[in-house]
Amino acid sequence: MFDLKGKTALVTGSTQGIGFEIARTLAAHGARVFVHGARDMAKCKSASEKIAGSTPVTADLCAPDCAEVLFAKTGEVDILVLNASIQYKKAWDEYTAEEFDSQIGCNLRASYLLMKKYAEGMKKRGFGRIVTLGSCNQYNQHPELSLYAATKAAQYKLVKNIAPALAPFGVTVNNIAPGAIATPRNAEIYEDGERRAAVEEKIPAGRFGTPTDIAPAVLLLCSEEGAYITGSEIVIDGGLSLK
Repeated sequence: MFDLKGKTALVTGSTQGIGFEIARTLAAHGARVFVHGARDMAKCKSASEKIAGSTPVTADLCAPDCAEVLFAKTGEVDILVLNASIQYKKAWDEYTAEEFDSQIGCNLRASYLLMKKYAEGMKKRGFGRIVTLGSCNQYNQHPELSLYAATKAAQYKLVKNIAPALAPFGVTVNNIAPGAIATPRNAEIYEDGERRAAVEEKIPAGRFGTPTDIAPAVLLLCSEEGAYITGSEIVIDGGLSLK
């Protein structure tokens, strides 16, 4: 099961955290993986060295030409995992214009442009897997993540609208919505015992998730075994969104 031999995958934002674990998991099941970072090739190479057979690539997903730049480096892929995102924690009326533009650009515009660019080849080959990484904040209210949450909700709406258009060509499009995951982005909270306990009290499962809680679901959606799943979402949050 879950044999990805002969498939090529691009995982954006895969130098650390959830993206790295997804890239590692896909490679472990036979895929040739592109490990992506925004600008730091040294960091990208360091991550790639830990994933056998992977290739490091960089591209700034905030740039309007990001899809063209990245495609020129990777060529066609069978699996596109859109994990990269930018997040600023501020009150809704404190974002600067630059912070607004970078979150919209990376989290939403780049998702659209990359799906559009890579889907054409997937359609011609009759196989494709596109997985976006959303957030439980699509549904929960967070006083410092209003704009980030809006970009993730909009990204999921793209998934719902694009999935039926690509389904006749053997291409699936799905979303994963993680909850509170122990990653570098959440290190400040996770490593503070008091703040960590306050968050875990809200999670029915009683703990932060880990990247290894997320990657297996992505593997399913990227495999032949996930061929009949499209336009769907898997929420992986230990029950956080249920409260």
